[in-house]
Amino acid sequence: MKLFTVDEANQLIPRMRMKLEMIQRLYETVGSMRETARAAAAASEKGGGMEGGTQYVRALYEIGKLTTEIAEAGVQLKDYERGLIDFPSMRNGRIVLLCWQLGEADEIEWFHDLDAGFAGRRPLTDID
Repeated sequence: MKLFTVDEANQLIPRMRMKLEMIQRLYETVGSMRETARAAAAASEKGGGMEGGTQYVRALYEIGKLTTEIAEAGVQLKDYERGLIDFPSMRNGRIVLLCWQLGEADEIEWFHDLDAGFAGRRPLTDID
């Protein structure tokens, strides 16, 4: 598991924001085509297909690629709808998760313990 300093996590925010916004747009595309894709899958035994099938598959591929890139950077994607990510960090001898989501400031302001989740977020100033 990669551990981040607050500065390292802050440096990644612009890049992560871009990836999260793209994931959200792609999920909108996938969501708008979901029923058509289900119908096409049900008809696939008869050689079915779907209008926009290439766009649907491309969106799924891009979502997978972006989520893999986030994970490979050591960042944990918690909720794509909210654009919620965590950065593991060693603080005062214990591992915590620096927490950030789309719509927040350009710097990490929150953290939570490993088992606390989003509901257990506390201001980063509480950690020191």
